[in-house]
Amino acid sequence: MSAAGAPLLVVNVDGGARGNPGPAAIGVVVSDPDGGVLDEVAEPIGVATNNVAEYRALLRGLERAAALGAREVEIIGDSELVARQLTGAYKVKHPSIKPLYEEARSALRGFDRWRIRSVPRAENARADALVNAALDGLS
Repeated sequence: MSAAGAPLLVVNVDGGARGNPGPAAIGVVVSDPDGGVLDEVAEPIGVATNNVAEYRALLRGLERAAALGAREVEIIGDSELVARQLTGAYKVKHPSIKPLYEEARSALRGFDRWRIRSVPRAENARADALVNAALDGLS
């Protein structure tokens, strides 16, 4: 299915920092439900914590999915914290995360439906590899 005709897109996201905080990067893979990759992002984001990087990856993934015409997104990442905060299971307490959480909630309202799940890092390998490629490019 073409991106323009794809109401559902799968968005794999990962963020990481070498040091916490330290040099950080994000990785995003947007694909159709059959696994066809439509877009990838690997970019450094400056100095950040792991959790900030995870949220920044989520935000970029939602931005790319919306640009590709998604009406529904399935977000897959290896951050249990982000997944549980967005579903309301965990409260958002850290001051640096609150604005990113609010921005994510706002971005999610742009979709008809969304779901998020946390998976082991091995099941999010391509997004993780993109993070590491972006970080390796910094050295």
